[in-house]
Amino acid sequence: MKFGFRTLATLAFAGFLSMGVSAAPQIDKDYREIKPAQSTEPGAKVEVIEFFWYGCPHCFDLEPTLKKWLARLPADVTFKRVPAIFRQSWVAGAQTYYTLETLGELDRLHGKVFDAIHVERQAFNDIGTIAAWMGKNGVDGKKFEETAKSFAVAGKVQRAQQMSAAYQLTGVPALVVDGKYIALGSTFDGMIANLDALIDRARTERAASGKK
Repeated sequence: MKFGFRTLATLAFAGFLSMGVSAAPQIDKDYREIKPAQSTEPGAKVEVIEFFWYGCPHCFDLEPTLKKWLARLPADVTFKRVPAIFRQSWVAGAQTYYTLETLGELDRLHGKVFDAIHVERQAFNDIGTIAAWMGKNGVDGKKFEETAKSFAVAGKVQRAQQMSAAYQLTGVPALVVDGKYIALGSTFDGMIANLDALIDRARTERAASGKK
């Protein structure tokens, strides 16, 4: 049987579609735009920020998927976390994050704080309680509490609160790409797939604008 060029092209296109090639992310379905876009750190790397709250069960559930993604973090992407603050009760979580960062204990204890809250059902509502838990986990409780109440940590907490508003967050976890896009998804795997697609978009936009 012979096929004309048009027929072959049609069959090839149908085969292309049958391979399950993903469409471009759709606004308000796969991602949301941040308007106005927020400034990013200087440099050529695409910036990804995870806004989270230690008390958020969805943030806790996202951690394993996010950890796998971080294991393959592209060389041209920089990643950081920012503790979101929507209300006063979230401030202690932000203080905890930045205190661990200041003391050089963040990598060791970030996941353990999540576990303490969501697995062990610890009530981390105030710095005194959190400091007592830290004392049982290899951190000087007094030093933790003093650092949590320091001017340096207070400044970072204030900045996190400002960013939570400026980035127009409606909930957490929120994965933000280059200060412009928030990845959405009905599943965590879907959210990560949209995150990757938005990173590709940011690369293209940076190349077009010559941004460094």
